[in-house]
Amino acid sequence: MAAPKCCFDHILPRDLLRPVVTVPGTAGRRRAIAPRGKSWMNGSTLRVRFMGGTAAEQAKAREQALWWSEVANLRFEFGNAPNADIRISFDEDDGAWSTIGTDARSVPFNQATMNLGFLDGGTAAHEFGHAIGLAHEHSSPVGGMEWNRPVVLRDMAGPPNFWDAETVEHNVFFRYSMDQIHGTEFDPDSIMLYAFPAEWTLNGESTHANDVLSQLDREFIAGAKMYPRNRPGLPAAVPLTVGGTRVEADIGRPGEEDLFRFRAGDDGVYVIETRGPTDVYMKLFGPNSATALLEEDDDSGYGLNPRISAPLMAGEYFVQVRHYDRSEGTGRYTVGVKSR
Repeated sequence: MAAPKCCFDHILPRDLLRPVVTVPGTAGRRRAIAPRGKSWMNGSTLRVRFMGGTAAEQAKAREQALWWSEVANLRFEFGNAPNADIRISFDEDDGAWSTIGTDARSVPFNQATMNLGFLDGGTAAHEFGHAIGLAHEHSSPVGGMEWNRPVVLRDMAGPPNFWDAETVEHNVFFRYSMDQIHGTEFDPDSIMLYAFPAEWTLNGESTHANDVLSQLDREFIAGAKMYPRNRPGLPAAVPLTVGGTRVEADIGRPGEEDLFRFRAGDDGVYVIETRGPTDVYMKLFGPNSATALLEEDDDSGYGLNPRISAPLMAGEYFVQVRHYDRSEGTGRYTVGVKSR
């Protein structure tokens, strides 16, 4: 039996080098895992550019991308923008792969962030799942597959993948650490789970091919940890004045994301920080873009507060603040920006 076609998961080196942390007493498995810090701003419009492909291939990719936007508070805008957030090639010799979420902003604009070398079943939907921040279920640190490593290495070295040992380690055996992911219960029907034969596992466990979004896929991507449809589009941005009075704010309900904006009048170094007892997480986008992620931070400020200090060009910037615990966290804080 031939090995299944598998997606080449583009994980940044800084994530691969992190140690795996196990949690004693943790049981069960988690589905549709989402690496922390890689989701786009809730309500974003993501620009998509095709770098080749036939009309039929492009149409299929467009159709399956919309499976996600039908349930999540995200919109895809297909066009030829040179600085598109997602850029898709169709190289048959490069398999199927995608960067994960905002990792795409680390790729030069003249290079693809996704390749659809084959379009079997729900492959395009699977890769768009990566593009909006989801990882493979088998990369979960909780439970997961008990790999029969010699057999996997042997089969993946042959057709249709022809992967060397390092590539298999990267894409099949790699697991995130607990503090890197969000997730829910295991879902054998998830579009983010590939079909693996029983001989690939030590306990004879296998999975089956999934060509459409499952109900749990739909619930997870529209849930508080990802892209809830509390309101369509981006939330209204509260203005911040550089060097002005700090703005009082409140995460009033779990999953809420507050959005602020400020204008950098000149090129220079700017410091954005929160204060208060609430454990919040901050992302900085710009200039003049709500999807161009520049920096993000958790606890570099005082206590549990984030602090971003970055050289910025003149222009408008967006600051997103949410509670670290998107499932249950609430609380008050203040936010301000100053130049140095």
